[in-house]
Amino acid sequence: MGTITLPVQTNQHPQLRALNVLKDLPAVADLIELCFSTTMDNDGQRYLSDMRRASRDNSFLRWADHVSDSTSLPLNGFVWEEDKKIVGNASLIPFRDGGRRIHLIANVATHPDHRRRGIARALTEQTMQYARAKNSTALWLHVRDDNPGAIKLYEELGFKEVARRTAWVAPPASYIPQIDPDIQIVLRHPRFWSVQREWLHRSYPESLAWYHAWNFNALQPGFWNWLYLLFADFNIKQWAAVGGDRLLAALAWMPHGTRNESLYAALPAAAGSSDSRALTSLLRRARSELTSRSGLSLDYPAGEMTDAIEAAGFTPRRTLIWMRA
Repeated sequence: MGTITLPVQTNQHPQLRALNVLKDLPAVADLIELCFSTTMDNDGQRYLSDMRRASRDNSFLRWADHVSDSTSLPLNGFVWEEDKKIVGNASLIPFRDGGRRIHLIANVATHPDHRRRGIARALTEQTMQYARAKNSTALWLHVRDDNPGAIKLYEELGFKEVARRTAWVAPPASYIPQIDPDIQIVLRHPRFWSVQREWLHRSYPESLAWYHAWNFNALQPGFWNWLYLLFADFNIKQWAAVGGDRLLAALAWMPHGTRNESLYAALPAAAGSSDSRALTSLLRRARSELTSRSGLSLDYPAGEMTDAIEAAGFTPRRTLIWMRA
């Protein structure tokens, strides 16, 4: 109960075993916090809290034993144990994308005192084998761009880079003036929707939608959508930066209940200087209007519009490389 039957023999690594949700969650949470505390965001902290709370909930553990293939908590995975202490971990999190089964390898961590011994490699290989035995159609992971050792390991195991994305954060601001008098900031007009939608799909690609749950239908204009949002009590804001009669950039705010509320920027692929100034103005407008929020976040393709985003008072939290095997 609460364990995984390994699809391969592990006598080559007797310290490697399947995660046991009935007893391992607190130790795994401690290991993840030790390894990633300096770079962990608010969502990561909440994730650890959920793990520790779940480990104290007997009813949850009984339920988890039956649904380990369908929940986002790390109920599947493998640990490396020495002297009755967990010093390595690799979690396997299932997702569904339509009829496809996708697995994300996450929380690959090795205690600092036990690194450079091949523990992370052995755990990742075992996790990959388990996912394949579960008929996974795609196997993903993400790694920080400033971790070259881990990037090299994953490349050697057959993972290839698909995307790089930077998470930006900023506090709200009581007043930030519009910096460019040639750019007009207006509420998003329905006539801009087709262009905005095309740009959103470029900035937030379908290849990663299975994880981020990007769903921009709520931004679509129209009476029935407005009526649905009204009854669902789902508040969104949208702004457009225009030059003359041309859309330069669009920005949307869709709250998700997290500490840092999400902004979604839409710009053309070949953005020029006017588009860059437009994005800065939009982000400053959002910061000045959303003053009741504790913070704002923007996830955007790495290396794009960096100066414009920084000019609006945002700082990069991290850049993740998304890789697929």
